[in-house]
Amino acid sequence: MRLFALHSAIAFVVIYLLFKQGYVPMPYTATNAIWLYGMLFFCLWLSTYFYRKTYFAKLPKFFVFVFVFIRYLLVANIKVAYDIVTPHYYMRPTILAIPLKAKTDLEITLLANIITLTPGTLSIDVSKDRKVLYVHALYVKNNDVDRIKRSIQNNIERRILELTA
Repeated sequence: MRLFALHSAIAFVVIYLLFKQGYVPMPYTATNAIWLYGMLFFCLWLSTYFYRKTYFAKLPKFFVFVFVFIRYLLVANIKVAYDIVTPHYYMRPTILAIPLKAKTDLEITLLANIITLTPGTLSIDVSKDRKVLYVHALYVKNNDVDRIKRSIQNNIERRILELTA
């Protein structure tokens, strides 16, 4: 994971310096920057023969994780906005105890922060044995706590564990 971040940073800095110094014979647009970033990243990928190759396999998983997070973020924002605009009160606040498969501090912190970033949910606390995460959720229909727990475990936590493994 560190090597992936290092290569991504190197690719970004090189692209920035190429455009800043005027060595690239094309205008600086977002499309050209993304294209050059991809080409430089591909060149770095070709050099993976000399070390671990697994982190490039995580790149598609990272994009899926970002897509899932953005989808959760948009849906949660729409729910909260709809509840604010309409006169009916749809909130059914509940505190959930979510069993954790995540073991490291990084995994637990990422999960707690992702949950807190989505409107309508808030990470409250982690148990002392770090096996349970307590979450405050605003929209729990018909006391369907298990559905929300499964959603967090199967969509967010599982994808975090895929990235950090």
